Order: sequence, then structure tokens, then C-alpha cells
Amino acid sequence: MADAETSRLCVQIVRSHFGPLAANVASALLTRGRLSLAQLIRYTMMKPRTVRATILVLVQHNILWHSNTEEGEMLEFHTLECLMRLRFGRFVWQAEQLFGPLGAEIVQLILDHGKLHPPDIISRLSIHNSKSSSLYSQTLYKLISGAYLKPSTLLSHHSPRDKRIKYEAEEKAKITGFPTAKELREAQETAEARLKREEEEAENVGLKRKPKDLISHRSSKKKAIEEDMVDDGVYFRVNFDKFNTYIRNKLIEMAAGERFNQSAALVMRATLKATEARQKSVSDTRSVRRHPTSTAAIAVLISDDDDLSTGLVTLTKKASSASLVKDYLGLMSAVDNPTPAGKAASFISLIDNKVYVEFGLVSKRLRRRVLEAVARERHGDDGVRIVRLLLDIGKMDEKQIAKVAMMPNNVVRPLLAALSSDFLISTQEVPRSADRNPTRTFYLWYLVHVDLHKAYSALLGHLYKTLYNIGMRRQAEQEEPTVKAVLAKRARTDVAQDETLLSRMERDVLKEWETKQEKLTVLEMRVEEAVFILRDLDKVGSHEDI
Repeated sequence: MADAETSRLCVQIVRSHFGPLAANVASALLTRGRLSLAQLIRYTMMKPRTVRATILVLVQHNILWHSNTEEGEMLEFHTLECLMRLRFGRFVWQAEQLFGPLGAEIVQLILDHGKLHPPDIISRLSIHNSKSSSLYSQTLYKLISGAYLKPSTLLSHHSPRDKRIKYEAEEKAKITGFPTAKELREAQETAEARLKREEEEAENVGLKRKPKDLISHRSSKKKAIEEDMVDDGVYFRVNFDKFNTYIRNKLIEMAAGERFNQSAALVMRATLKATEARQKSVSDTRSVRRHPTSTAAIAVLISDDDDLSTGLVTLTKKASSASLVKDYLGLMSAVDNPTPAGKAASFISLIDNKVYVEFGLVSKRLRRRVLEAVARERHGDDGVRIVRLLLDIGKMDEKQIAKVAMMPNNVVRPLLAALSSDFLISTQEVPRSADRNPTRTFYLWYLVHVDLHKAYSALLGHLYKTLYNIGMRRQAEQEEPTVKAVLAKRARTDVAQDETLLSRMERDVLKEWETKQEKLTVLEMRVEEAVFILRDLDKVGSHEDI
């Protein structure tokens, strides 16, 4: 089950997208957990027909899981799918950048309906211009073949937690005797691999071979992929994981620009673009590691208009683009600092003229930067100093922290208590006697890998609360009596066609409201970016804990 802040945010999202009836159903599921249809009707106090229609809508939009258990058919709220709706505008914008207006229209239509058949997509978009159906079909094929759209399977409507528990129980049953920690870990890994393999096999549909009478025989050198066609009998939905890779790549590019300069950011962008086709998910970095890129492939993606020499001081007056790219790659791989600290600060790795992007290291630094920014905002530079000290050294006593950080004890003690109250650091008790007397116990402060997940979870809760407050502020601004009257007047058909029918004062009120909405949207995007760094880039944390 989700915590209170996440539940409030999800209910607010469902209310703004589907209305109060759907929000009532979502609130019951988020508050009480998995429920049956009869229980849901009783807790929501709504008519059965209304509850069934609401469930159909939420299942259509992939917000509800349903599964058949011993207790009957149970319904469960998909929290992550609901939170992803905050990025829908960014997904549509990204589709337009990659595939033009046609791709944006297809993605927006699927997001509006949850999942659709290809014939329904083409017929809805080409209703006013039947000649454009072939263009939409080509764009749809590109979206599906590039994994921007994925098939909606029966497995995707079931909670993966159920199958994971079932598979783990089957693997543990194979163990004879008392299981060791290693055997339990291997059972969990085997169950996870089995679940992932089933998901990949279930999603390996959507494209099928063209009939022989539709295959052109113009050239025998055509690739086999060109003989595929979209399967009209499959429902397709937007693949959020694929679009999230572009958000991650943009963050890495911006981090490289802040660390070095804009020329290094251009080389970083080209490096990421060279491995773009193999980036299926933010969490799946193994496929990218198995298929590295080369310096020549990166140099080809650098535009002739980009002057890389402005970011480096070279001995020659006019260096080639390939040599400049190689210098930037060496700079970002920290070849001049072959130490653990240099390795931890690198963006890429160069091994046998092969370029590997260090997604894990960069993501770790981005999450740490968010943690330090929150510590600085709440506790000042002294709080950041203590957080960095504990991250670099590990567990320390209060006196050791004061000594190493060169701060007086009367300043360190309340600062440690404040950091602990915000779940940024934790304590480890080391008793000197068996009775665990507090007066004879060492208290070590620490912020290591195990406790980082706790700190990130606490920060996510605060960020979800901020997103909820932004939504409430947007709703309050819209329900202000003057603004509400002007918006109602603008919604009229005659005013929508000719806004000069609005008075000067009404236009000023409308302009001020639009300015506030724009500021709130920008603030929401910044907070959502921090959420992406802490939640989606954290490969260790599980989405089930959100």
C-alpha cells in the first residue's frame, strides 16, 4: 500500500483526469488495499453499476490491476501508472520531436484512451482526411518497431507481486533442508528472472510477417524487418520506460554541461544518441553495456555547425572533429585521474577504443545532488558538510564528526538531531555491556547505502506532498469566483470564436490567471524532475515501495 502523501496525490490525479466518482474508487483502494467488487461497492457507497463502469475505465487506462485468487477476483491500484500521468505532456512533446506532429497525435490519442487497436487509431486520426491514413500507418509502424508503443497483454493487467511471491515459493520448495541466505537469494533471483522472461515473451507481439502477396520483390537485399507489418488484432499502449530514457539522457547531458562546458554536453548527447536504439528502459543498462559505441560513430553524429574547439585549448590551430571528440571523451572518462575518486566522477568509460556510458555512476551522483540540495535548503552548508562526511567515511561518533568537520560540539549535536528528524541520517547503537544501558552505549551516525534508500523514500514523500499542494493551488486559483466567471464566459461558442467579446478587465483577469498557471506548471515540472531522479533512477529501490 502507498503512504499517505502518495495516496493523496494519486487521488488528486484521478479526480482531475476522470472525475470524483473515479477518485472515490481510487481512494478506497489506496486506503484499504486490495478489494473485491463487493467490498468496493460497500466502502464507496456507490451504485454497483457506477462502480463497474468506473472500474472498466480505470482498467482501460491501466490504473487498476485485477487478478483471480482464492477469494475471487480482486482489484488493486497501480500507483506508479497513476503517477506517470504527470509526464503525459512531456511524452507527447518528445514524440513530436522524434516523429513530427503525426507521432504526437498518435501518442496523445493512445494516452487519452489508455490502449487502442491500430485500425481504431488510424480511423480516428484520418477521419477528416482519408488520404493521410498511409502516413499515420507509417508513423505507427515506426513507433511500434522502435518500442515507443508496446502491446497490452493479459500479464500487464495482473500485479507482478503475486507472481513473484508464487515463483519464489516454488523455488524455495525445491530447497531441501533449512535454506541458507545464499539459497534464498538465488531463489529470489531465479523468480525475478522467470517473471521478467515471461513479460518479455508476452510483449513479443505487435508485428507480424506480411503475406507473400504483399511483399515487394524489388530487391533481395531488403532487411527482414521491412517485411513486417503491424498486427491489427493487438491493443497497443505507450511504453513509458522508453520515453523515460530520453528524460534520463537529457539530465545526463545537462550534468555534463554543468561539470565541463557546452561542447562536452554536445559530445555527451552524441554518445547517448549512438546507443539510443538499445536503450529500452532506464533500469536495463546491461544491453547498453553489451553493445558499446565507438569514437567514429560519435564523431559522425556531431553536426558541422557545432564548433567543439571553443571548449578546449589545443596546440594546433585547427584540430579535426574526431580528435576533439576523442579529447572530450578522455576528459569525461577521467583518464587523467585514474583513482577511485576520478572513476566515481566519470561519465563514460573507455576500454579498448570502446565507449561505455556509466549510467549507474551518473545516476548515483544525480541522486546525491538532490539529497545535498535538500540538506542545504533545510540545514544550511553545515548540514551538507555532515551529509558529505558521512557518505564518504561511513559511521562516525558525534565527537569524531565534530573533530573532522571542524565544528564545535554545541553546533554539531542539534544539527545531527535535526538531520535525523528529517530521515537524512540514522544512528547505530553499539552497546558496551549486555544490558544495553544507554549510558554505556556508543551512538554512531551514518548514511550508507542501506540508509540511503530510507532517505530517498523520505524525500519522495515530501516531493509528493509538494506536487499535491501545487495541484490544490491550481484548483484554488481556478475556482476563484472572478476567474471562474471569466472562464465560463470564454467557454461559450461565440466568445471562443471571437475573444474580443471579452471586456478589458476580463482579459486582464484571464491573462493573470494564465500567468499563474504557467508558473505552477514550471514548478511542477521541476519537482517532477527531482521525483524522476530519486525514483526512476534508483535501480536498487523497488517501485512497489512507492
